Amino acid sequence: MKRWIPEGKRGVIRIGLVALLFGSMAGSFAHLQAQTPDSLLKRCATMDQLDREANPRVYDSFLRTQQVITEQARLRKHARVGETESVRIPVVVHIIHNRTDGAIGGSGNPNITKEQVESQLRILNEDYRRLPGTPGENSHPAGVDTQIEFFLAELDPEGGLTDGITRNLYTQKSSFSTSTDRGLLAQIKSWPTDAYLNIWVCTLTANYLGYAQFPSVAGIPGLDDSQAGAAVTDGVIIDYRYFGDTGAVTGNLYNRGRTTTHEVGHWLGLLHIWGDARCGDDYCDDTPWAERSNETGSCDDMFSNCKGAVTQNMIENYMDYSPDRCMNIFTQDQMQRMHTVLGISPRRVLLVENSKRARLEETPRLQVSIYPNPVQDQRLTADVQFTGFDDISVAILDVQGRVRDTTYYEKTWSRRITREIAGLTRGIYFLQINTGSNEKVIRRFVVN
Repeated sequence: MKRWIPEGKRGVIRIGLVALLFGSMAGSFAHLQAQTPDSLLKRCATMDQLDREANPRVYDSFLRTQQVITEQARLRKHARVGETESVRIPVVVHIIHNRTDGAIGGSGNPNITKEQVESQLRILNEDYRRLPGTPGENSHPAGVDTQIEFFLAELDPEGGLTDGITRNLYTQKSSFSTSTDRGLLAQIKSWPTDAYLNIWVCTLTANYLGYAQFPSVAGIPGLDDSQAGAAVTDGVIIDYRYFGDTGAVTGNLYNRGRTTTHEVGHWLGLLHIWGDARCGDDYCDDTPWAERSNETGSCDDMFSNCKGAVTQNMIENYMDYSPDRCMNIFTQDQMQRMHTVLGISPRRVLLVENSKRARLEETPRLQVSIYPNPVQDQRLTADVQFTGFDDISVAILDVQGRVRDTTYYEKTWSRRITREIAGLTRGIYFLQINTGSNEKVIRRFVVN
């Protein structure tokens, strides 16, 4: 078992050179930030915010949280728990921007496109599921499919349909601090953090790429669920220029969406691969000891001499600071740790349960049932069940076969759907469901 070594890099506050050189030029700050060289960027603010000297109570609580997670992960492992159940996590992306003209997309525009958001969700699933034929695939003997998936939320907190993206105009600030503006970002927009993984995408100050809030464990003062403030800010913050791999993404080192993969790892309880200290502990026995992070800007092999033995660093691990192109591994112990967090951290536990609201059991063949029928309250409700994870299209037709409404759901599980039908007059209609695997079912319903 590795031993936790708290001393090291934590609590060091670094000031970006670009901010020092150009801080007085507020009018062109956003443009200058867009030109920040990769060498001046700081990959992750998560551990920098856990300043032991500034707030020893919170830091000590953090250490105790890690110990609880480690003990529970050990018990889970020794209990020989069967095959890990796949977990699907609903995500809401809050885009925070200052574009009064409402323009979407383009270089230097924090009001990023839906395509850029979707690219990041694709990358998360490639990485966490070790998907074959993608950059997340690896043949490393320590690499695993974590059995954790992410999808843009399909229902908002009120139960209405959503694409999982909110756009929020905020003109009082053009950039946000990971240390002082977390509450402000949550105030601008936040969905319940026990039902969604909230990701705030904005412009960050001090050259940081991202930040994540570590999971809480009940009963540990400082990081437990009794703190309403911690509940509101629970989530991940990413600079828009390093979110996904298309659109406004910039730079050469961090342009493949792995910043979000890294920060979500923190949100799920993972520590940096080097334990934020020389030969520090990340509480995962199958990650090699490392003297330091990989901030070289290259994918060249690195070696460490810890505990009297020379070992090769796992620079390809998502929890290092390596360039995006190097990364493609989560290990078995890292997976075990993340699933342990999903099982014991109060908000994470509720989130997993809440994610099942729209999900139904699978069936061998496509099945569709409408209720009540005749339809009431100008809302059509139908259970659509099929095998696996598929695309579905939902069409409403009249008796002449004319399409009156069509909705598409990309990559979804069996689910309950609702459609507003206030525009339909009294009469007989048909609900037609098509799947991406070429199954089709038509059901008749009546509007009174």
